Amino acid sequence: MGQAKLENKKKIGILGGTFDPAHIGHIKISITAKKIFKLDKVIWAITKKNPYKKNSSLNLKERISYAKKISLKNKFIKIGFYEDKIKSNKTINLIKFFIKKNKNTEIYFIMGADNLINFHKWEKYNLIPGLCKILVFDRDGYKSKSLKSLSFKKYNNKSLEFIKFKKVKISSSQLRKI
Repeated sequence: MGQAKLENKKKIGILGGTFDPAHIGHIKISITAKKIFKLDKVIWAITKKNPYKKNSSLNLKERISYAKKISLKNKFIKIGFYEDKIKSNKTINLIKFFIKKNKNTEIYFIMGADNLINFHKWEKYNLIPGLCKILVFDRDGYKSKSLKSLSFKKYNNKSLEFIKFKKVKISSSQLRKI
């Protein structure tokens, strides 16, 4: 009986960020995570503002609209803004929201290697690995620093997995410069 229960368990990936703007790299990460971990869906949880970055160049409505537009062909990608619903912009609260909302579901939190470097500064970061599997996708220029980070050393091979994949040489900050 226990084995059948495991097979029925849904798997959801959560990719959080400002998506300023969303781009092919976000799609490629989502597709790769879906394929490797057999995710049922990947939720792009768009935030108003990243506390570690400057203000967004596009407003929230424009970012959500554009994310929906570029992910249209990938029906497993769902776009959402959850901060008003959960009354928070903290990752820990977002993950707890999805756990509560999706019983019998495994949660996978997806991030770029650049975010792993400061992960230990996130609110209640130490609780996140106990709630979900963390998938860290390599990004150009961040691999070395992220592999030396406190969080990688502490959580690797436990609840954190560093994903090597064929990277897309594009970023939201590069797109904003165009």
